[in-house]
Amino acid sequence: MDTLALTPALSRALYGPWQIDFKGHFATDTQRCHPLTVLDDHSRFNVLLKALGNEQFESVQEALEMAFARYGLPERINADNGPPWGSPVPRALTTLGAWLIRLGVRLSHSRPGHPQTNGKDERFHRTMQAELLANQRFRDLDDAQHHFSHWRHVYNFKRPHHALDMETPASRYAPSPRAMPRELPPIEYGSNDIVRKVGDGGRICFRGKTFRVGRALVGTPVALRPRVDLDGTFDVYFCHQKVATIDLQQAD
Repeated sequence: MDTLALTPALSRALYGPWQIDFKGHFATDTQRCHPLTVLDDHSRFNVLLKALGNEQFESVQEALEMAFARYGLPERINADNGPPWGSPVPRALTTLGAWLIRLGVRLSHSRPGHPQTNGKDERFHRTMQAELLANQRFRDLDDAQHHFSHWRHVYNFKRPHHALDMETPASRYAPSPRAMPRELPPIEYGSNDIVRKVGDGGRICFRGKTFRVGRALVGTPVALRPRVDLDGTFDVYFCHQKVATIDLQQAD
């Protein structure tokens, strides 16, 4: 596909967002399997289908690194509000979320009680359950991954999709032109930004007061930008993404 011919709207559709979630978990003969799925919103192309042994940050990060290296970085990833991408504390950033932001990937969350925001991935889960998981037993994670990979290839490249006018997801998918960097880019802010380093407990000090911005950001700099519509109120940015709003009248 000729990227020079893309309009901004089509470019946004082609290169983001992705939808991410776990397809629950089930028992193999040796351990539990947690299928991690990532779906491209525009094409319904399955970017990642990985048999993981847990739902921890390190496991998800390693799987996403493989997907980013192969398909590039999306503009945005949408997730539900559960771990490891969501926090028990409303609107709090997680370690996974902070890592994605460092890579230049915006992280968004479904509204609580509205899982249809990730509806295409949920539909993918139902198809996977009916066609792959319902009548299949796996020896271990490697065996599960072998079957996952075969079924994923059929889903992406062989089978026409009703929502795509009977074309395959692969025929509509375009990898992102943004490559996965070898190292995390430096954190840089504008000359007019007020920069503070996040200390222990996920707090910053500003004008003699302390404010909570999130434990996932401990040791990193954030930028404070005054709100023009609310006097004494500042939006807090980590890299390109707003992560908090502080009010000088409501310090911790």
